[in-house]
Amino acid sequence: MNTVIACGGTGGHLFPGLAVAEALRARGHEVLLFISEKEVDTLAVEGRTEFRYEKLPTVALPSPFSPAILAFVRRFNESLSLCRAIFRKFQPQVVLGMGGFTSTAPVLAGRFRGIPTFLHESNAIPGKANRYTARFVRAVLLGFKECASYFPRTPAEVTGTPIRASLHPIDREQALEKLGLQAGLPTLLVMGGSQGASGINQALIKAMPSLKDFALQVIHLAGRRDAQLLEDNYRRENIPAHVAAFHHQMEEVYSAADLALARAGASSLAELALFHLPSLLVPYPYAADDHQTRNAEIFVRHNAALLVKESELTGESLAKKIRELLGERAQLRTMSANAAALASKNAAGLIVDTMERYSHPHDAVAA
Repeated sequence: MNTVIACGGTGGHLFPGLAVAEALRARGHEVLLFISEKEVDTLAVEGRTEFRYEKLPTVALPSPFSPAILAFVRRFNESLSLCRAIFRKFQPQVVLGMGGFTSTAPVLAGRFRGIPTFLHESNAIPGKANRYTARFVRAVLLGFKECASYFPRTPAEVTGTPIRASLHPIDREQALEKLGLQAGLPTLLVMGGSQGASGINQALIKAMPSLKDFALQVIHLAGRRDAQLLEDNYRRENIPAHVAAFHHQMEEVYSAADLALARAGASSLAELALFHLPSLLVPYPYAADDHQTRNAEIFVRHNAALLVKESELTGESLAKKIRELLGERAQLRTMSANAAALASKNAAGLIVDTMERYSHPHDAVAA
């Protein structure tokens, strides 16, 4: 079947969308991706010649009282017209939105054509765009079961958050060697999502003096803005570290680490669970409805992570937590097993199963 996946705007929408696209292609379906005009989207699809993709104007909903609402309406209508024109040529039989307002126009265009439409919500609390778009879909597919109550009028199925096929554990010593780090030394992975995380970076710089006498090494994905600053500080404190703005082969950094210090976006959590990685989570404080804190709390309840608010993050407290966790191997093993239990089981496959089921002519009529 011809399928459309709208997955632009952030890594949290884009990479799960690519994972579903891979699963669809593996079953012989054609895939057209809608992405945003952002650089992160263009870089992610570079070289992925097995997929067709189209860019949609980026749309984010401003306050209804803001003058920017006029520009939003104009760009949204542009997106909708573009989708409808592309659909006339591509003739899709199913549309999947991965979240955000980049998904709304393709889902609405699919609804106008009378074809099955779906929405994936990876977070524990849905954003405004998904709450609105859910009224136009056959079913909402969820990363966390805790989110189901936010969609009382739409059928909901828990699938988990899809992860790209390329992400799978590799040999730890091999991963460490690729990163220029040594085997047998406790390894901390620090990451802040696709844009880095300045708050985490600054806290870690303040924590370094209290960590330099502790046996550890660090993999730090710092984002473009802070990478050089972090590298200089690790060198000054004589802490072995692999510092990069970002890293394309994420299976290497996940496989090499004993503990992650990270944000709590749903995709990051799904990947940490897949690699059985215990984590110290610092939710992004400005996320809509504080959804990253809700995501993190699920992992904390299952004793797979500890949660620290960014407002309470100091160099001294961060160093203390890192030393305690990396120094307590038994606790790390328990947290690792608990993280593994939270890993999605074939999320991309489950989403494709649902799309096929609703798109089968007999089932489509029944639905």
